[in-house]
Amino acid sequence: MIEVQGVTFVYPGANLPALAGVSLTIKPGEFVAITGPNGSGKSTLARLLNGLLRPRAGRVLVDGLDSRDEQSLVEIRRRVGMVFQDPDNQLVAATVADDVAFGLENLGLPPAVIRERVAAALAAVGLSGLETRPPHRLSGGQKQRLALAGVLAMAPRYLVLDEATAMLDPVAREEVFRQVLDLRQAKGLAVILITHYMEEAVLADRMLVLQAGRLVLSGPPAEVMLQEDKLATAGLKLPDIMALGKILRQAGLKIPANCITVEELARALWKLVSRK
Repeated sequence: MIEVQGVTFVYPGANLPALAGVSLTIKPGEFVAITGPNGSGKSTLARLLNGLLRPRAGRVLVDGLDSRDEQSLVEIRRRVGMVFQDPDNQLVAATVADDVAFGLENLGLPPAVIRERVAAALAAVGLSGLETRPPHRLSGGQKQRLALAGVLAMAPRYLVLDEATAMLDPVAREEVFRQVLDLRQAKGLAVILITHYMEEAVLADRMLVLQAGRLVLSGPPAEVMLQEDKLATAGLKLPDIMALGKILRQAGLKIPANCITVEELARALWKLVSRK
């Protein structure tokens, strides 16, 4: 379990904290979406979860390991893998296979184990057969999946996606997002999704909303989305599907307010039609 206990973080030279008194827990296997407007502290929180940043006050514990303890950082970063917004910042080797192997080689694992993990990670993200291709010759979606493979090869328990689909076109974004959800089911990973795409956030088990460095909303997405005034105050809009449902209700159709996906709205409309 990841425990964030009263964490405050201030960047050098800043007048205001990027995060102020944030507390939350993330359980193994859970899918948590963290959203909020630009400057709300989302990416700062992501980096605190695996020790890239460490709190000025409070504690971050990963399976009991304290990120303030220098000796725990290597293990924390192995357990909490991160995929960032720009995959080019994570790709370091001349070939696809070498890139996935990079972190494993730093752990000093035997060559046979490295080859096995590289093959398994590439298969998991659908990149088998591209082992010798230079990363710069991959598409944007393939690069992001390669970055994901490099993290998966390290066998993390928690996967943090820090706006990992933000630079992709809609097709590639859907491809990578669905790949992550499939991997969560297959491997039991906890997924922590940092995103401003509300359509992605509503698919999580739990949704957290940050505003000006503070946690202002937390709960199942269907419940959080019903607090439209608070979302608006935080600079967030309803997903398109929920906005459409609202318009349909205003037009007199009996659409449940908690329809948050295309499938749920379609079922609600079908029920209305089938009754006639």
